[in-house]
Amino acid sequence: MKFKIHLILLLVPILSFPQIPTGYYDSAENLADDNLKYELNQIIDNHIEFPYTGESVDTWDILKETDRDPNNSSNVILIYSGVSVDGLQEYNNGNGWTREHVWAKSRGDFGTSLGPGTDVHALRPLDNTTNSIRSNRGFDNCTDCIDVYDQWSNLTGSKKDNIEWSFEPRDEVKGDVARMIFYMDVRYEGYDSYPNLEVSETILDISDNSPLHGVLSTLLEWHRNDPVDTWEENRNDIIYYNYQSNRNPFIDYPELAEYLWGNQIGIEWNYSLNLVNNKISNISITIISESEKTNIINIIGIITQIIIKKVGNSSDH
Repeated sequence: MKFKIHLILLLVPILSFPQIPTGYYDSAENLADDNLKYELNQIIDNHIEFPYTGESVDTWDILKETDRDPNNSSNVILIYSGVSVDGLQEYNNGNGWTREHVWAKSRGDFGTSLGPGTDVHALRPLDNTTNSIRSNRGFDNCTDCIDVYDQWSNLTGSKKDNIEWSFEPRDEVKGDVARMIFYMDVRYEGYDSYPNLEVSETILDISDNSPLHGVLSTLLEWHRNDPVDTWEENRNDIIYYNYQSNRNPFIDYPELAEYLWGNQIGIEWNYSLNLVNNKISNISITIISESEKTNIINIIGIITQIIIKKVGNSSDH
């Protein structure tokens, strides 16, 4: 029975792979630092752009699909509270929901223009009150914390700092926020008439329109402590396959943040070598005999090959 349980644990990650198209990141392999960042930008730039608000498909429509409540297909989940609200109502004269620019649209002064202002990889639903409270605050762990309540007087789990111009999301989405900020930094490098967005250690004041967003060290901490989940993977796939035709690399390969800003700076990235570490994690195997140990090692080898084939053929989905 123990042997069967171990096998099931090993098979679970295979079933939860994001649908990364074959060869999508090949050109970024074996690169480091600025070269890696540049190549990632080249992979994810020139995406299909949709209007912020329009008569055809716009960001309202896309968010209704990317952030759909799995328990109620008519609703969307609000990022900073987890509250489920009717998606069809949209803004509804301020009584509905709105669209959060996770990278605050004033940080680079791009507003709601095509490109950074309408990129759904960094747009999420939220309520209007929380939107106003968050404003263009940077992201950081608060020290003088004030609880945030939404427009229906629900406690959201998110906090603002009473002294520093910063915002701390609820724990369940801290990693999501970090990966969206990392995406914006890499996607918008100033090569295509868009601002050069940079993640930094700086907390800007409310009137500063510099294209900076912080706090990098805190975002890295959140990224590590709140790993990618199936919600983010599904969202990434929907945006890629149904709308923008580009992906968030930090959802597909979370270790990339370490190679650009963390503990792997100066080291060449090779996603094939990191594949098993990324997808088979937090699994403990109790070996009760040498023969079982041999069987488990053999099975891991077989499953590793299945994983690699699975990723290589994912574009067939």
